[in-house]
Amino acid sequence: MRLLSDRILHLEESQTLAMAQRSRELTAKGIDVINLSLGEPDFQTPEHIRSAAKKAIDDGYSFYTPVAGYLDLRQAIVTKLERDNGLAYSPEQIVVSTGAKQSIINVLLCLINPGDEVLLPTPFWVSYESMIQLSEGKTVRINSTVEQNFKITATQLEAAITPKTKAFLFSSPCNPTGSVYTRAELESLAAVFRKYPDIILISDEIYEHIRYNGDHHSIAQCEGMQERTVVVNGLSKGFAMTGWRLGYIAAPLELARACVKLQGQFTSATNSIAQRAAIVAMLGDMKPTAEMNEAFLNRRNLVLHRLKAMPGVVPNEPDGAFYFFPDVSALFGKKAGNMIIQNADDLATYLLEEAHVAVVTGEAFGNSNCIRLSYATSEAKLALAMDRMEKAILKLS
Repeated sequence: MRLLSDRILHLEESQTLAMAQRSRELTAKGIDVINLSLGEPDFQTPEHIRSAAKKAIDDGYSFYTPVAGYLDLRQAIVTKLERDNGLAYSPEQIVVSTGAKQSIINVLLCLINPGDEVLLPTPFWVSYESMIQLSEGKTVRINSTVEQNFKITATQLEAAITPKTKAFLFSSPCNPTGSVYTRAELESLAAVFRKYPDIILISDEIYEHIRYNGDHHSIAQCEGMQERTVVVNGLSKGFAMTGWRLGYIAAPLELARACVKLQGQFTSATNSIAQRAAIVAMLGDMKPTAEMNEAFLNRRNLVLHRLKAMPGVVPNEPDGAFYFFPDVSALFGKKAGNMIIQNADDLATYLLEEAHVAVVTGEAFGNSNCIRLSYATSEAKLALAMDRMEKAILKLS
């Protein structure tokens, strides 16, 4: 008898987590590895948010909470969406979950029937395709390149739509590319969607507060889109709260209620202390977030300058998030010693073993010509990582 289900046997392991594990294994052997594989801010959670969590413990918030989240937290999220995004929701349209990752899988499991198609611009966050697979949907990739700044066009979007298209899933600012759709670009996509009113949009905006050029724009702000868009957000990136595990959606009421129903049979609510702290994050001082954003911009500029100088490495210029996704296909076919770089997987392995720098293969994100590296670490570590990468790449011939 085979023990495991087809569902888990066919599911790919997260490549970002796998590379992080390989990095830890080398570190345990005494090797100084600079890990640029994980997207995790290296800052501490702001003090006023930590204080709110401590107070919540002292105030006795240690019991089960409503599945959708505390009402006053959902009201705070409503206030935030109106204040920052000009989007009006009721608390009943907000569902709080254990991270934005759970928010997204909740939505897909509530939307997708076997064989339904989900449009997925590439490159995409590593978990999206596996989530679609778990929901028994079919991924339809819409490819983009570094020359496009990794953003799809309205023409590409319309060409990918079929009668089986159920949803469109994307992020802006984008993981892994740092690309940000402008208001005009979102309007051009919305013009296509207005022709197909049954398609649901899932807009992952977890990097909203990490951007370098102007205001954040949501496709839900475009005419006719809010009523069919699920806005996904959370605290991990903009507030340096990855371990707190709190995400949320703002969604059409029927879908929000469906996610509550599903979550009620799955994890119930996220933890009470994180929820109390989240209220302060939503409504409190944003100065620490702005300071983190400034630090990320400085790091982006440092890494961009260095990557542009590396032969065979073609980066775009990220407008948000904290990643680079350079095209490295010009290095394929080159070798150093017995190591031949045939693809991005080989290059990631080579950089880990030769330079002791951990990056992630672009294959995991839907583009086999690229690698992803995170600059969510100190400028000193980034400068050293760039030195090591450049030295290793220069050995290739």
